Amino acid sequence: MKILCIDTSSVLCGISILNDNNLIKKVELNNGLTHSETLMPLLKQLLEECKLTLNDIDLLVCDIGPGSFTGIRIGIATVKAFSDSLSIPCIGISSLEVLAYNIKDDGLICSTIDCKNDNCYFALYELNNGIYKIIEEPRADTVKNILDFLENKYSKQIIHFVGDGLTEKSTNNTLSVENLGIAGFRKYQTTYKQSEEILPLYLKKPQAQRQLEEKLKGCVK
Repeated sequence: MKILCIDTSSVLCGISILNDNNLIKKVELNNGLTHSETLMPLLKQLLEECKLTLNDIDLLVCDIGPGSFTGIRIGIATVKAFSDSLSIPCIGISSLEVLAYNIKDDGLICSTIDCKNDNCYFALYELNNGIYKIIEEPRADTVKNILDFLENKYSKQIIHFVGDGLTEKSTNNTLSVENLGIAGFRKYQTTYKQSEEILPLYLKKPQAQRQLEEKLKGCVK
């Protein structure tokens, strides 16, 4: 199965092509949040280098966040357009789950992504014999609350930390577009439903919306 993966959830624009679990080729560009300009040229370059076209792709996988609100929308819109026009199945995977795939040792995995002001996105997974299982669903909270929660509930278990939300504990902070494909392929094999809709994973409101709400509150007083 040929799998095309797109990750535009951060400043890094990443695209990979896999054959099942095996990476064929990937290309990544750290050019800031300019994905609307760089995504399609990168995709064209990668397909040409692999001597493939979109008609050769059997599965589309997209990072649905959390991350850059604009970047996530660009990635999802692109994947949906390809899926609708070419009737290719598509799957969305959380950035936090992609991070968890950086860890290969059995046990608990705490994935975090910094969302500023001592807050982070958080999810907890368990890896057992190659299977990643969600233990605590993704959410946004303060760093202190997350650390207190883990100490109170999982203090007797070894936890592997990954991501940039708790940098003093994490060992691997990189979102891998290759792991995005591996996670997508496993989901396709196990829990994929044809009617499944890819939606952005927004764990907190965009800054502009929060600022507007604060402004409106001030007008009401």
